[in-house]
Amino acid sequence: MSPSSTAVDPNLPPASLFIGGEWTEASGGATFSTENPATEETICEVASASADDVDRAVASANAALDGDWSKMSARERGLLMWRIADALEERIDEFAMVETLDNGKPIFESRYVDLPTAIEALRYFAGWSDKIHGDAFPVQGPFSMAYTRREPMGVVAAITPWNFPLIQAMWKIAAALACGNTVIHKPASYTALTALKFGELASAAGLPAGVLNVVPGGGSEVGGALVRHPGVAKVSFTGSTDVGKGIMREAAETVKRVTLELGGKSPNIVFADADLDQAVKGAYNGIFYGKGEVCAAGSRLFVERRVHDELLEKLVERTGRLQPGDPLHPKTRLGALVSKGQRESVLGYVGIGREEGAEVAHGGEPADVNGKGYFMQPTILTGVDNSMRVAQEEIFGPVLVTIPFDEADEAVEMANASIYGLAAGVWTRDIGKAHAVAAKVQAGTVWINQYNWYDSGASFGGYKQSGFGRELGRQALESYTETKTVFVGK
Repeated sequence: MSPSSTAVDPNLPPASLFIGGEWTEASGGATFSTENPATEETICEVASASADDVDRAVASANAALDGDWSKMSARERGLLMWRIADALEERIDEFAMVETLDNGKPIFESRYVDLPTAIEALRYFAGWSDKIHGDAFPVQGPFSMAYTRREPMGVVAAITPWNFPLIQAMWKIAAALACGNTVIHKPASYTALTALKFGELASAAGLPAGVLNVVPGGGSEVGGALVRHPGVAKVSFTGSTDVGKGIMREAAETVKRVTLELGGKSPNIVFADADLDQAVKGAYNGIFYGKGEVCAAGSRLFVERRVHDELLEKLVERTGRLQPGDPLHPKTRLGALVSKGQRESVLGYVGIGREEGAEVAHGGEPADVNGKGYFMQPTILTGVDNSMRVAQEEIFGPVLVTIPFDEADEAVEMANASIYGLAAGVWTRDIGKAHAVAAKVQAGTVWINQYNWYDSGASFGGYKQSGFGRELGRQALESYTETKTVFVGK
């Protein structure tokens, strides 16, 4: 059954923090309102943590490291994580409803993409729990051998964004738990509700108290306190590049381990020999899926000049059929941007593009959906030069710029002319050309004849100012463990 506003009780969490396996008031009693961006109505109040609450959460997480959690075998940890995934799957409609109410994304995405992806990540990393091991090897000197141990780092601070609230949380939390760490989750203030609900769900499924704590609140206060806290061993952050740079500076004071998944301005390169209908579909999904509020969005479309106009015509025609609508309607594919401020920022970039000489081939304006909400028309800008701000800065909305090219090397050069390097797409029937371009493009993920596809077993992360470290896959586990070498005497 597709969720609807009358079919599913969202079961909102209380206006409390989740620390030590229990709901607890924020120390200062502060709260903030979370808003439904599709209706501009307040959903509920959420507790706003302070630095004192961060201290409590760190103490709880450190105590859990020496408690029942540390006494579980690796296999028991994996089985528990699998039970948590089962519990989340049983309540999938409820969590999807809350994700849509809080974020404004279509219920189709929440129910059939985001929640299943989050559940898959939990199960994937659950399977790794008893397969994380070191090596044994011969050494010189008065030793019979040496071996390495892969040990948990300790308390991990997971700081997540608002665009994919539960997915991003699971990518971090599941990997950290599989390695035996404890976690303090600081969700984005715009979208804290599913994070709180998941903390309670995991506890009810048997996760020991203090292993997962959830502390919503302001980024500078709560996030900053976590980054500076000497009791936090590692910070995993997904968000803007500017905030990521600040985290690096502050983490240096305690030489904290850090992984960063930051911004993107990803190139999507279409060659003349591509299946143009498939390329149009890929370009469309690459920028308009998730309202364009996607770090890896294919926001720069490079098209070989001799097919540029033909592809653009097809893309504009397809985009014209995409109408913003009620996120709770099962047929809606473009919901509301997350906030008024975000829509103003995106519309501001459209204005900047016009000032720079770009032309609006489609959209470019707010969208009216029942007179309320932060909706925007899907937008395509043409006449764009790769040096323009709209081609270099992350817009984080449903805005695509198109740029023609003549030769493959020119496309690669323009694709790489960016401070970012998160993802890229290549569209061609020539598999040799596809592999050659994929090798030259500076990006952590390259899709060939596809875009915006993820798998829990495939690592994800960026080059350059898109960050460092990897989410997902075996590589993610490396950033949640310390390696200890043990020498054994004869």
